[in-house]
Amino acid sequence: MDLLSISRQVFQDEIDALIKTKSLLNSEFEEAVRLIANSHKVIIAGVGKSGIIGKKIAATFSSVGVSSVFLHPVDALHGDIGIVQEGDVAILLSKSGNTEELVKFIPFIKMRNAKIIAIVGNKDSYLSRHADISLDGSVEKEACPFNLAPTSSTTVALAIGDALAVCTMKLRNFTMEEFSKLHPLGQIGRTVTLKVKDVMHTGEKIPRVAIDSDFKTAIIEMSKKPLGCVVVTNDNFDLFGMLTDGDIRRTLSNVDDLRGISVSEIMTKKPVTVGDEAFLIEALALMENRTSQINVLPVVDSANKVIGIIRLHDIVQSTT
Repeated sequence: MDLLSISRQVFQDEIDALIKTKSLLNSEFEEAVRLIANSHKVIIAGVGKSGIIGKKIAATFSSVGVSSVFLHPVDALHGDIGIVQEGDVAILLSKSGNTEELVKFIPFIKMRNAKIIAIVGNKDSYLSRHADISLDGSVEKEACPFNLAPTSSTTVALAIGDALAVCTMKLRNFTMEEFSKLHPLGQIGRTVTLKVKDVMHTGEKIPRVAIDSDFKTAIIEMSKKPLGCVVVTNDNFDLFGMLTDGDIRRTLSNVDDLRGISVSEIMTKKPVTVGDEAFLIEALALMENRTSQINVLPVVDSANKVIGIIRLHDIVQSTT
């Protein structure tokens, strides 16, 4: 049994399902986003695996500033229907679109003047026909070899939920500051609360050499102030370039005679920089969202003068 081949097929089946769903997005999706953005709160409901996906979607909405709660349809019809109020939006998830518990739930949602968005695998179903907006979450086949266990279909439903949440964030102009207030603890909270100026190395701690310095001078400065780099500036701290540990290693590997080598010959002339008011998550993105990742950044002011150094290690240390 080739388990790797089976696993790759599962991935491919789910990728194919997502690509198909992406192609089906239309004006109904945009209408759904606007409905959610203008709602009092969002109520997510589903049964079985759809319910589990619904709980995650509800949590995602809550984490991006949209008041949201998961409500099991059976609980709703046994006293919890009071959660649903006028101005709310109910997102109902069902592969068949004919789930008995949801079918019984729908009239009571309408009685309370709440809108219904269906994420459904069957557009010709009771749920789809009675929803205000019906989003197509159908799949040609499940990744399950028997085409029975919810696999591709739950992946698609989750992706639709994520897309709704992200688009609502954009429509509401949800800011990083607002995000940080909802994530006060843990790494996420600290990376969107702390700024570069809170953890950067400044003043005499900045390893710095002049542009006419030789290779040996740069190595000595980097050894005295071990931050993994040396910035190349003039006396006014104007940034001309930077040398990193990686640059040093490459030079040592490629050059036999190091005598007479100037810093200006081997430095990175336009290094990636960051401002001191940037949040740590922004600095982290500058380091990681590159073909070749880096782990140290010069911190500059509006005139491109060096005012500090920040390392990946500083970000990690401050958020753990």
